Amino acid sequence: MTDFQKILSDNDLENLRNGDLKVFTPVDGSLIAEVQQDSASDVDQVVANSKTAFDAWKVTPAPVRGELVRLLGEELRAAKDSLGELVTLECGKILSEGLGEVQEMIDICDFAVGLSRQLYGLTISSERPGHHMREMWQPLGPVAVITAFNFPVAVWSWNAAIALVCGDSVIWKPSEKTPLTAMACVKIFEKAVARFKADGNECPDNLVQLLIGQADVGQALTDHHDIPLVSATGSTRMGKAVGEQVAKRMGRSLLELGGNNAMIVAPSADLEMTKRAVLFSAVGTAGQRCTTLRRLIVHESVKDELVSSLVSAYGSLKVGSPLDGETLVGPLIDEDSFNNMQQALNNAKEQGGDILVGGGRSNVDGCDEGYYAAPSIVDMPEQSAVVETETFAPILYVMTYRDLDDAIALQNNVPQGLSSCIFTTDIREAEYFLSSAGSDCGIANVNIGPSGAEIGGAFGGEKETGGGRESGSDSWKAYMRRQTQTVNYSTELPLAQGVTFDV
Repeated sequence: MTDFQKILSDNDLENLRNGDLKVFTPVDGSLIAEVQQDSASDVDQVVANSKTAFDAWKVTPAPVRGELVRLLGEELRAAKDSLGELVTLECGKILSEGLGEVQEMIDICDFAVGLSRQLYGLTISSERPGHHMREMWQPLGPVAVITAFNFPVAVWSWNAAIALVCGDSVIWKPSEKTPLTAMACVKIFEKAVARFKADGNECPDNLVQLLIGQADVGQALTDHHDIPLVSATGSTRMGKAVGEQVAKRMGRSLLELGGNNAMIVAPSADLEMTKRAVLFSAVGTAGQRCTTLRRLIVHESVKDELVSSLVSAYGSLKVGSPLDGETLVGPLIDEDSFNNMQQALNNAKEQGGDILVGGGRSNVDGCDEGYYAAPSIVDMPEQSAVVETETFAPILYVMTYRDLDDAIALQNNVPQGLSSCIFTTDIREAEYFLSSAGSDCGIANVNIGPSGAEIGGAFGGEKETGGGRESGSDSWKAYMRRQTQTVNYSTELPLAQGVTFDV
C-alpha cells in the first residue's frame, strides 16, 4: 500500500487516476497520480464558501477553536509516519526530514492551542475622566495560503493552525508539484473536524478548503477583494507580484520568499562543529530550503583546514533515494532545477570560481529518471553576481575575510535577508554579530547553522525575503485585526485634547 492510500479514501484514490495534472515523484521520475485541477473560475465560489464559514467561526470562542486545532495535532501524530513518507515520495526530501516536517506541524498545533487562550490585548489609561480604553484583536477573515513544494505541509500548518485559533477560515493553494500531500492534510483535518463535532461542538463547512491548480488560481486568490490576507511562500519574483497585486486592493500580504544565507567562520570557531553545521545546512533537502547555507565566509587563517575537511566530507556523502534510510542527499525536484544548478556552476566558473567538488549528476540505481546532483563547493574570489543570486540547489560558495566588519558587510550585501549565522567562541564577536551593527537578517544564530528554525520563534526575513513573519512569537497578529475601544461610563461627555464643543 502506497503512502497516500493509507490516508485517502477509495473515492479520493479514484480521483487520482483521471485528472489533468500529472504528478511525478522526484525519487525516480515516475508518474504517481493524475489529479483533477481547479480553475480560476472556481475561486469566487470557494471564497464565498470561506466567507460563510468565517461568519460562523469568528463568533466561536477562541479556546473552543483551539480544541479543534488540538484534535488536528492528535490526528497528525497518528498519521505522522504515513504523511512523512508521502512528503518524501512527493517532494524528494530524505525520510527523516519528511518525518521532521510533520513533527513541525504537530508542534505548531501545540503552540496554537496555548495561543487560543492568550490572544491578549491592552488596557490603556484615558485622559478623559470616567473613560477607559482597551485594545482588542478580532478575527480577520478568509486567509489564502499559497505554499511551495519544498515544505509542502509544514508551511501550511504554520499558517492554518494560527489562523484557525484566531477565528479565520483558510483557503490553501499548494504547489502544483506537491498536491498529494495537501490532499492528505485536508483529509487529516476532516478527521479532526469529525471528532470535534462528535464532542458536541459546532464547526462550519468549508472552514479549510483546497484549490489545486496553476498560477492563474493563485492570481485569482491574490486579486480577490474578499480575502484580507494572502500568505505566500515562494520565489522573490512570485512574491513581488503577489505583494503588488494585494497592495493595489489595500489588502495584506505575508511574504516568505528567497534566502541567500551565509555563515561567518571566525578564527576561534570549533571547526568540527562548524563542519557538521555546514553539511546539514548546505546539502539538506538537496539545497532546496529557503534557509539553505549558500555562502561560507571563512577567516583566512582557518579557510584551508575547514575547506579541506568539507571537500573530504562532501566526497563521502551518500546521494540516493530518499526512501533509503542511509541517504543524506535526495533528488532535486525536477529537471529544471538540475539545469538551473548547472547554469549557476557555469556562471561561477566564468566569474572566477573554482569548483572544488561535486556539481554533476549522480547515478542512482533504479532512479534513472530522477535528478540527483552531487553537492558542490565553489571557491570564489569575490561575491560576484552568481553568488548574490539564490539558486535552489546544493551549491556552497566559499569566500575569505580578514576583518569581522568586512565579513558582516559581505554577508549583508545581498538582496535577500532571511537567515545568518556565525561560528565563534569569542563572546565579543558573537554579541557584535547580533547587534545593530551585525547581521541584517530576520534570523541570526551563533554556533548554529541557518537552517532548522523552531516554531516558537517568528520565522521570516528582511529585504527581498519579504518581511513577513510566520509561526511563533506574536506572528498571530498578522491573522487578526486590531481594534481600539473606548468606553464612557460617566454621565458627562468630555472631549480629548481639551476640545470644547458646546451646542
